Amino acid sequence: MFDKSRLNTLPDSPGVYLMKGSDDTVLYVGKAKNLKKRVRSYFSAAGESRWHIRFLVARVANVEVIVTDTEKEALILENTLIKKYRPRYNLDLRDDKTYFSLRIDTAEEFPRITIIRKVLRDGARYFGPYSSASSAREALQQLYKLFPLRHYPLETCRKRRRPCLFFQMKQCSAPCHGRITIEEYQELVQGAVLFLEGRNRALMKIYRQRMAEAAGNERFEEAARFRDLIRAIEVTVEKQKMVTAEGDADVLGMHREGNTISLALLFIRGGRLVGSRSYILAWELEDEEAVSSFLNDYYSREVFIPDQVLLPLPIADGAALEELLSERRGKRLAITHPLRGTKADLVRLAGKNAETALREKRQRDEGSETILAELMERLHLRKPPRRIECYDISNIQGSYPVGSRVSFLDGKADKKSYRHYRIKTVSGADDFAMMQEVLSRRFRDGPAQDAYPDLIIVDGGPGQLNILTTVLNELKVEGIDAASLAKSRVEQDMTAEELTRSAERVFLPGRKNPVVLRQNSAPLLLLAQIRDEAHRFAITYHKKLRGKDTIQSALDAIPGIGPKRRRELLRHFGSMRGIRAASREELAAMPSVPPALAEAIWTALHEKDKGGTP
Repeated sequence: MFDKSRLNTLPDSPGVYLMKGSDDTVLYVGKAKNLKKRVRSYFSAAGESRWHIRFLVARVANVEVIVTDTEKEALILENTLIKKYRPRYNLDLRDDKTYFSLRIDTAEEFPRITIIRKVLRDGARYFGPYSSASSAREALQQLYKLFPLRHYPLETCRKRRRPCLFFQMKQCSAPCHGRITIEEYQELVQGAVLFLEGRNRALMKIYRQRMAEAAGNERFEEAARFRDLIRAIEVTVEKQKMVTAEGDADVLGMHREGNTISLALLFIRGGRLVGSRSYILAWELEDEEAVSSFLNDYYSREVFIPDQVLLPLPIADGAALEELLSERRGKRLAITHPLRGTKADLVRLAGKNAETALREKRQRDEGSETILAELMERLHLRKPPRRIECYDISNIQGSYPVGSRVSFLDGKADKKSYRHYRIKTVSGADDFAMMQEVLSRRFRDGPAQDAYPDLIIVDGGPGQLNILTTVLNELKVEGIDAASLAKSRVEQDMTAEELTRSAERVFLPGRKNPVVLRQNSAPLLLLAQIRDEAHRFAITYHKKLRGKDTIQSALDAIPGIGPKRRRELLRHFGSMRGIRAASREELAAMPSVPPALAEAIWTALHEKDKGGTP
């Protein structure tokens, strides 16, 4: 138990406190403007009456504090310590992926728009976020139709003898071949930036003025081009609804049920709602702390930071967070809790999104529980298979052999538990021996390395299943159910008018006949999904190893190319494709490549080409 007499010795200054359990495990990390006042609130009579505090306080054996000079420093230190210790009672944004954004560096001679994940402070302009690469590409394709900016690096395009196909499609202005002046290209860049910012009224005003000016000077072709561009912009934006005044904002909504909290972010860009994102998190403390911790964690990543953040409730450290996020952004940011008007309506809309996301998750969880319960019944398992692992082997006649392990938790992929295995002890195309090696390596270290699953599936029939059960018995692994899933086969019936396929079959230990689950039933679809994911994961790794070896072999076969020169070539040209596309002069321009070696490299990489020199 925690000695409450220590509370009187805590400082009155800002800082960070770490609540630790009896085994010195960090349970919770928090920050405070006044450490003594904040920590004492947990152990007061009022604090103990709050149910979501009692769970934490009952486990606290010690409180360690770190004093800082300012609240902003406390926020930075809190975020650092949370990422270091991953405390049980802090918010854990398990979804570490960032959304896609569009990037344009207006300082370039002919700026190009690219799709990226990381938003860096490099002086470039960023627009987004987009929920997927496909949605970002769709936006980019629409943009190219309005503003034909270049698609590829200038160096790559200038190596061509003529403009690429995008120029013929009027989706590129071909600056690489001098088909547009720098001034005209910069006008396209200005229009693209205004369009991405959502400043369509300003953009249309500029183009109408230019159209009128061109028509007045009898440059009718130019006036017609601006007319068509204005019409295209009008068609593009007519379906977009302005939700607030022009500007960028992130709107946070919150919904809570017990110790589960749902947070939803709405992304407002250029005054329009462009997307959203939801987080479902376990949280047992106050809502204010949840919002503050979420903002600090989310915006510490390489994400776009908008002009303002709208919150569903006021937070005590709002001023410190404003200062910190403004510093990260490089410009002023405002954090507000609107009570009325359009902004308050947006916060309520975000709250509805958070509530909907939590309701949908509960429905999915209930559906998963039903599927797992049915799976347990049909396969006669000892318990519902909450965690399922599946293994597969990939090789080409024994070359580049690899194994894969995928893990599903409650019917959903748990990708942090995926593993690759490079086969070390088997030569030749012996899938059974490879499977035995992979399974032995998985279970030889015991559950301390990785928690054991409830069910293991191997891709194949009784032979693969026998390998699995043999390994489990030899290593004395108990409490795990085993099964193999055999793919459907084409039925051999020469008299039939159409080809038919057999059902997918599940083989169980000690049972001769397979279990045939109803086709397209939820349990069978889940097993097939897990099996196919293991196969995909193995194939991807196999292709990666084979590709690396192909690259190294192609270069290593050239006399005078060693590991050092190979790395330098790949680093300079970016890839094997880049080296192959380089001319003799470009190869010889590298300090470590003499002209004779450049000639040998070019000849070796083009000896199978039927065409001449470029």
